[in-house]
Amino acid sequence: MTTTYTSRSDVPEQEKWNLADIYQDVNQWEEDYLLIEKMGGELKKFDGAIHDGKSLYDYLTLSEKLSFHFNKLFAYAMLKVDEDTRVTSSQAYLDRAKQLSVKVSSSNSFFMPFLLSLDEATLRKYIEEEQGLAYFEKELMESFRYKPHVLNKEQEEILSQLGEALSAPSNTYGMINNADIKFGKVTKEDGEQVELTRGMYSKLIEDEDREKRREAYKAYYEPYLHLKNSIASTLSAAIKNNVTISKLRHYPSALEKALFGDNVPKEVYENLIATTKSNIGAMHKYTRIRKEKLSVDELRQYDLSVPLVSGVKKEMSFDVAYETMCKALAPLGEEYIETLKEFRKSRYFDVRETPGKRSGAYNLGVYGVHPFILLNHQDDLDSLFTLVHECGHGVHSKLSSEHQPQITARYSIFVAEVASTVNEVLLINYLLNNEQNEEVRKFLINHFIDKFKGTFFTQVMFAEFEKKTHEMAEQGLPLNVESFSQTYEDLFREYNGEDLVFDEEVKYGWARIPHFYRPFYVYKYATGFASAIHIATKLLEGDQQTLASYLEFLKSGSVDYPLELLKKTGVDLTTPYPIENSLKRFNELVEEFSQL
Repeated sequence: MTTTYTSRSDVPEQEKWNLADIYQDVNQWEEDYLLIEKMGGELKKFDGAIHDGKSLYDYLTLSEKLSFHFNKLFAYAMLKVDEDTRVTSSQAYLDRAKQLSVKVSSSNSFFMPFLLSLDEATLRKYIEEEQGLAYFEKELMESFRYKPHVLNKEQEEILSQLGEALSAPSNTYGMINNADIKFGKVTKEDGEQVELTRGMYSKLIEDEDREKRREAYKAYYEPYLHLKNSIASTLSAAIKNNVTISKLRHYPSALEKALFGDNVPKEVYENLIATTKSNIGAMHKYTRIRKEKLSVDELRQYDLSVPLVSGVKKEMSFDVAYETMCKALAPLGEEYIETLKEFRKSRYFDVRETPGKRSGAYNLGVYGVHPFILLNHQDDLDSLFTLVHECGHGVHSKLSSEHQPQITARYSIFVAEVASTVNEVLLINYLLNNEQNEEVRKFLINHFIDKFKGTFFTQVMFAEFEKKTHEMAEQGLPLNVESFSQTYEDLFREYNGEDLVFDEEVKYGWARIPHFYRPFYVYKYATGFASAIHIATKLLEGDQQTLASYLEFLKSGSVDYPLELLKKTGVDLTTPYPIENSLKRFNELVEEFSQL
């Protein structure tokens, strides 16, 4: 099957997204650019000129209109670049969009300090005297919620000026990890030694040849061991900066500062870790199964990613993949499937891999237009899972945009992975129910177990590492290579079990995780995954109440806090049940796999 084209022009028109849905041509883009610049100038005039409900309403209305046009402008430039990252004219448009972003930010910068300088009674008075402010009331009061954590004007100005310095550890790590790092060498089939790349590593670490896996593993970790002191310094600084800012802003802890935006109590975070650890037995059992299945005397970290069922190649065209997806997601109802069919008919997808195209896959929702989904479809089983995953995000974006005004259409990252994972659970169930080949069935179960492990257990382990290291900083304990490595190694042993024999590299795993520079973020993958397991299980049981509440959830955007939105689907993450329920499902999968 042809899955890679030598030129974008060779790809069938129906398999390329239609950016004319945003702008018919670049002339329209240029018109919006000038309009946004003009609106930015008009916004600045409100600085010091908001004295009543009418002027507040006029400012917010203009600001939202500017945001609508800017989001379209930026999305168009980004999508054009991703079609072919080598095209300099597209890069120029994206650069201009980024420069405009700075101007837009500057024109709005006065507003938050102004808003938080008001007392609540004054703000309420403005809302009462201007009827149109009812539309903005929730967002205004949500911003007002931050008032106890906002400093005085002079202090905020100092912090603003320190912004670049405070982000230096993250930026430095980004440069080390993306630009400067040089991996060790691996041996090609013809015996030639070549420098390892990340793309090569992701394939080699799953290779059936154990020596190739070991060689790739050693080469991958080589620079992290070499740079461990520098990276420990950047991570230590990032954590200490976060702790310091949390104290300055009067949060009880860095963790609670991170959870404040989603209004998530720290007990949800702590419950996730505690419940996972008290149900870790199935994970340890899977580690033992892996050791037995691979027939190794000593199970090593480079043995943890290789599929346990080999030789399964299931090819399917994009047409068949799309048809399979629609059948698999039938439990979501006719409305959902019709929405999916519209995606394809109206060219929301960019399907094929072509030279220069951005790798990977994503969904980008553009309010007032529709979602755009980038794929690099390879006509195989992995590509089917990717399609189903991104369509979960896509339908979530479309339904929220269609049923919410602009102000509440964008959903929180906390709930984003729920929609994509529900789809994956429904797909795996459909494939297992319709697959007669025993080897393919084993492959599918193994695939889902490894997905579960990566999206749930690994992220919970990372979340606990973040919690422990921030607490160390809050207690004034040293953060260095030794403390990071000891903490990471202890957790890795605890989560993976005693059947694993540790190479020297294992304890330096913390050095390669960019998520640690975006603190207390990764736990959302695990809570999203657990929530999706619960919802998908109910859907497969034919629970019509869950179906109705889940579709309503997909239409809700950010109309409420994430925990409250999930409660309406029957998922209450303030209790251990959703986590326990998902871990029970993991145990069932491991049992089934061991029997097969």
